[in-house]
Amino acid sequence: MKSDLDALMEKHNLDALLVIGAATHNPMMHYFTGDVHMGDGALIKVRGKQPVLFYNPMERDEAARTGLDTRNLIEYNLPALTKEPGGDAAKGLAARYARMLADCGLEQGRVALFGKVEIGAPFVVFNTLMALAPQYELVGQTGRSVLAEAMETKDEAEAERMRRMGRITAEVVGRVQAYLQSHKAKDGVLVKADGTPVTVGDVKTLINASALELGVENPHGTIFAIGRDAGVPHSTGNPDDALELGKTIVFDIFLQEPGGGYHYDFTRTWSLGYATPEAQKLYDDVKTVFDDLMGGLEANAPFSLLQERTCDLFEAQGHPTIRQDPAVQEGYVHSVGHGLGLNIHEQPFSRDASVTLRPGVVVTIEPGLYYPNKGMGVRIEDTVYVRPNGEIEVLADFPHDLVIPIQNA
Repeated sequence: MKSDLDALMEKHNLDALLVIGAATHNPMMHYFTGDVHMGDGALIKVRGKQPVLFYNPMERDEAARTGLDTRNLIEYNLPALTKEPGGDAAKGLAARYARMLADCGLEQGRVALFGKVEIGAPFVVFNTLMALAPQYELVGQTGRSVLAEAMETKDEAEAERMRRMGRITAEVVGRVQAYLQSHKAKDGVLVKADGTPVTVGDVKTLINASALELGVENPHGTIFAIGRDAGVPHSTGNPDDALELGKTIVFDIFLQEPGGGYHYDFTRTWSLGYATPEAQKLYDDVKTVFDDLMGGLEANAPFSLLQERTCDLFEAQGHPTIRQDPAVQEGYVHSVGHGLGLNIHEQPFSRDASVTLRPGVVVTIEPGLYYPNKGMGVRIEDTVYVRPNGEIEVLADFPHDLVIPIQNA
């Protein structure tokens, strides 16, 4: 949580954070600014002090909306800073960063870099800054960076935003189900009134229109994959594929608040009209594991134990797993869950033996089995929040039924 940030900076031996880029669809900047339209800028957080947002003067009102301490970049007179070293733009920008850091009260120290920008220009500028102002040690972080660790736990306000996204997601999924059930089947295919097939593309058009109507975004697209494609975990589905009865459909949807805010992540597996015995058996195997995992969730338990438990159960059912063979492409081929927030995949991850389901984390639970050569795949996913008191909360409810009844099926 943000309230842990100073302690985490001390743990990571960091004196300051420097975040650059837009506020929209830039998770590390959005974490501080919230949903404002700021096309470019910088934020400096010195340990023990409040963050300072540096903004373009055309976006001064948007910057003010953040509630942060703000400074106008025009005050630094970039043209003059660039003119001094003979018109070298990189040296001018580096000099501006040095002054910005000093103005935030940091005369020297370790500064971690974050942000979402095109890499070339900042690479030159920050290399120039290190040469120009060697009192600042600029560092990058991978894996459990200081901000990734802070973002790993959510406060109640963040959790409520994700609950809302869960409700909206369930509404969109319900609309998709109603749309499918409003059509009849002919010769084993769902058809429109004119007799043409209902396609994966038709469903995705409905999803995008519903998201727009409900005031959310779908920036990552949607997985709506049928048959063989359902057997490849991240196949998004062929938009031209007709919706055939009796074939498994993996429906994985991960809508986001406008401007790059909080996500929800949710998967159901459907079979229209009926399920074949093979598909029903595969679904039952996954549902058994899903129910076992959900029933055994405990605060502060190692997240990796859920991955081990998943492998134990699927192997006992006779399915190959990623534990047996890291290169496996049929059976259970991925991890059982991940953190969720401003990023669709963020800390904690279920393969990391060092992390626990501590209060505040929001994670997905998503066991699945995949057999593309058999033309089927199944995944079931819910998102859960570990409340401050240790209770486990599913952030949105929606039925787990496999078969979606269809007229004339």
